[in-house]
Amino acid sequence: MDIDLNADMGESFGMYPMGNDDAFMKHISSANVACGFHAGDSSVMRKTVGYAKRDGVQVGAHPGLPDLQGFGRREMNLTVDEVYDIVVYQVGALKAFAEAAGLKLHHVKPHGSLYGMAHRREEIAQALCRAVRDIDPALYLYIMKKGLIAEVAGGLGLRCVYELYADLGYDAQGNLVITRHHEAHTPADVAARVVRMVKESRVRAVDGTDIAIAGNSVCVHSDTPGALEIVQAVRRGLEGAGCRIASPPLMNYA
Repeated sequence: MDIDLNADMGESFGMYPMGNDDAFMKHISSANVACGFHAGDSSVMRKTVGYAKRDGVQVGAHPGLPDLQGFGRREMNLTVDEVYDIVVYQVGALKAFAEAAGLKLHHVKPHGSLYGMAHRREEIAQALCRAVRDIDPALYLYIMKKGLIAEVAGGLGLRCVYELYADLGYDAQGNLVITRHHEAHTPADVAARVVRMVKESRVRAVDGTDIAIAGNSVCVHSDTPGALEIVQAVRRGLEGAGCRIASPPLMNYA
């Protein structure tokens, strides 16, 4: 079976490095590139797209809330129009960098609190999905299968890629447990957890219960402690379980 392995990338800012995109890029199939609002800047965007082109990785935009200090992980009280505008602005910028490098933008994955808000609040989901559709209806939208946004995206004709999270916890209802900083994990434990999610569609929640889970793309964060060792272990585990690491194919609407 084909499984996409995606990661949030390009999160350095000016003189402040975050992660090791150069090395990390070699182990994934899809990159979600920060667009300057929660992290990243124009030069980081260009460099990250260049790494993706070098390694044959699909490029996606990773728009977030305009909150550099909080890394986009603090909710903001934005209007529907403001949500639409910040998504169009960020995705449009990353799309331009991709095209300047001779690539086609592959997908959009909202970041942090914007991601969570869109899964819980229909008006946020509508604004975000309309922005993606208006930029290019052939773009994939990376989201969780659980939540309001999946139904909204389907109603607008968007193609969804459903995510499983390697290095974040789930509560008993299948919601992500979001913290300001990612906790350290043992690479082998993460890899075993991911293989079980993919092969058995089950995961152990933070309260110890076993819950159903579904998805066709695994997200590994590049800013988790030991991230490079984790993504290497996850890839080895998936390939050892008979999975081929591959992004959903690029497609165009006629």
